[in-house]
Amino acid sequence: MRIGLLEDEVEQARNLSASLVEKGHACEFFHTGQSFLYAVTHNSYDLLIMDWQLPDMEGTDALRDVRKELNWKIPVIFLTQRDSEEDIITALEAGADDYLVKPARIGELVARINALSRRTSTEDDQKDDQLIQGPFTIDLHARTIHCHGESLALTDKDFDLAVFMFQNVGRLLSRNHLLERVWGVSSDLNTRTVDTHVSRLRRKLGVKPENGFRIKTIYQHGYRLEAVTS
Repeated sequence: MRIGLLEDEVEQARNLSASLVEKGHACEFFHTGQSFLYAVTHNSYDLLIMDWQLPDMEGTDALRDVRKELNWKIPVIFLTQRDSEEDIITALEAGADDYLVKPARIGELVARINALSRRTSTEDDQKDDQLIQGPFTIDLHARTIHCHGESLALTDKDFDLAVFMFQNVGRLLSRNHLLERVWGVSSDLNTRTVDTHVSRLRRKLGVKPENGFRIKTIYQHGYRLEAVTS
């Protein structure tokens, strides 16, 4: 799981990040709200861990910006020293999914991360077996995609990439994230693999404005599948 960590205490951020990496997660940490917001709008993460008291803004304000700007339901855990009932209510109403009081016990934190991941996976599993986006009909069980009723010839990896992108319409997906989620490999491998497959997918799917979508290349970051309105 790719985790974005917002923690203004440098040593705490390093220690927590190292602990999460030991547990099998990828983690990037940031010390200011602005650097964090820039990162989450130019990269992609599966889960965010956020502190409240920051040098440049309140953590709750940063969270509201995340929910407003990114418009996707990424799980968020608030990790802070503030422990009053009022603070917990404020964070949850701002969009947090869970709340932990410092000092963090890594075992409990990982358990909560896993619980949020399971909940997200369960919600996805409960969706229809068929995903319809404009003229594209995706059968998740038969592993087929039709456009305007015509079956498209795709490899298994083409199908996996297409499904992941259609499940995240409007969301920036970094090359490293795509490598991890679609190919299941470490992000330190050559990302040209992603570029090649995305280019081929554009052609095979017929992703173009006439069909209601486009794949936008975000320079030095990745790709975003966007709905095109007439």
